Amino acid sequence: MPAALTDADVAELQRLLDGLPAPLEPLDVSALDGYLVGVLLQPQRVPTARWLPHVCDVDGRPAPRGAAVERLHSLVQRRHGELARSIAARQWFDPWVFELDDPAATPSQAVLPWVAGFATAMALFPALTALDDGPALLEPLAVIYAALDPDDLEDAERLLAEIETLEPPATLAEAVEDLVRSTLLLADVAQPRL
Repeated sequence: MPAALTDADVAELQRLLDGLPAPLEPLDVSALDGYLVGVLLQPQRVPTARWLPHVCDVDGRPAPRGAAVERLHSLVQRRHGELARSIAARQWFDPWVFELDDPAATPSQAVLPWVAGFATAMALFPALTALDDGPALLEPLAVIYAALDPDDLEDAERLLAEIETLEPPATLAEAVEDLVRSTLLLADVAQPRL
């Protein structure tokens, strides 16, 4: 079992993502983390060949071959494995969410990149959101999506109505806890334990 990524690994991964050439539009590490969680929550396993190209380019354009991209893919797959183990065991994990430099930033603004990555996975792989499991699905999705601008959810009336009932997190620690708790609740819906 590969070791969990260190802070140095995360920094290296961000440098590798930043080094990808235009016109590629890679995820940043926080969005990548939310994206991987969204991939892992699907009711059926998403093959690596389907989800991995969207890491280097949100539209899935191929990345150039070379040692840097191989290293990038290796780090991403290690994080994927780390998250997969935590979600399968319904254990806490530390989302890659970072405090913003702006002292006026809200906790919801700090988790926004992670949520955007999660939303990207839901758009590309909609099997989870296609489940009709009532409040068990709607409530944790609302907690996660509450960080998004309501205009980005214009076709989701039930989700918006649920978000309206929520209190925004008061601290970044509370916002992160909400992400993890909601992830594990969604795992219970998508991948019930026997």
